[in-house]
Amino acid sequence: MLSTILWILFYLACPALVLWVCSKNKFLDSLGAIVVCYVIGLIIGNIGILPENITGVQETLNMLVIPLALPLIFFSMNLRGWGKKQAGMTAKAFSGALVAIIIASFITFTIFHPHLGDEGWKMSGMLIGCYSGGTPNLAAIGTALEMSSSNFIAVNTADVFVGAILLMLLLSVIPRIFRKVLLPFKKLTDEEHKVNISQMDAFELYFKGFTKKDFLPLLGAFGISVVIFAIGGGASFLVPEGLSSVVAILIITTLGVLASFIPKIRNIRMTFQLGHYFLLVFAMVISSMANIRDLVGVAPTIMLYISILYIFAFTIHGLLSKLMKVDSDTHLIAITALIYSPPFVPVVAAVLKNKQVIMTGMLVGIVGWVIGNYAGIGFAYLMQLIFG
Repeated sequence: MLSTILWILFYLACPALVLWVCSKNKFLDSLGAIVVCYVIGLIIGNIGILPENITGVQETLNMLVIPLALPLIFFSMNLRGWGKKQAGMTAKAFSGALVAIIIASFITFTIFHPHLGDEGWKMSGMLIGCYSGGTPNLAAIGTALEMSSSNFIAVNTADVFVGAILLMLLLSVIPRIFRKVLLPFKKLTDEEHKVNISQMDAFELYFKGFTKKDFLPLLGAFGISVVIFAIGGGASFLVPEGLSSVVAILIITTLGVLASFIPKIRNIRMTFQLGHYFLLVFAMVISSMANIRDLVGVAPTIMLYISILYIFAFTIHGLLSKLMKVDSDTHLIAITALIYSPPFVPVVAAVLKNKQVIMTGMLVGIVGWVIGNYAGIGFAYLMQLIFG
């Protein structure tokens, strides 16, 4: 019993420590707290120190943390915070990305599905999430579809590797290419360009500027998240067992988004950071359940699958942006927001030397978080229906 309690405390405390260390260390910060948590989890799960009865604890934590994280992440969203001109370009950028990843996913899955095993259809849905919202969607879709820990880690590890290469290209040569191919960015007037600094700060990954006054409101937000989790979990009992996780995740997503329209909830500070912390707990727990031998066996195929998927999606997305007359900077910031999530938007905007696309990027990322869960789950079941 004592051993179980200590491991629960470890799973909850270590991600918080990782967050603190990453906030102080530039190298670890560049890797990302979630990557560090995956590595730690893989190590402790494969060196023989976990007790035999830990599986129940791991499964319980995994069942809890993602449904709690999603509403907290959504609470910070401000879908009314942008002007009509920005919203129109945002809609073009996002719709192009969504169509591109769906077409690319279908083509790539058609090629690779014989080599992906019984859970290949689940992988296809998770990768829709990767291109439409990054880790939050990947984790939510994987949880909803009850993906095995080894395959989940294989998909996420491969995505991190491919994504790291893509990010380096986004910070170097890709902007030059797209600025030659797509329309130039049309600068907004001072009235049209109202950069909401508080909205940008809301998606900072670390707990910066946390005060005692923030504690009770944040505790209240956590309580609301628990209630939303309970509603989603309760509703899942009303459907067949095979659909229970899917129904729970989709209801939790919907209620979390609706709650963001309530100003008192949306204005609570640090809800995104708390949700991000729960994602780190999930990363550490699920990686500690994965067998490295199984991971090595499937990783090369999945790496190739994801690489080709991204090449197809990138190409189709670029062609669609050309057809829809999306400018180069908006196109690039949309890709950044969708694949890497809103915290990376200011980084790429700085490379582009264009602060005016920051808010558009933030909105694209937020919409991606919402739509990605529905699109990914729906696409996965479509692939299961078509390919068996």
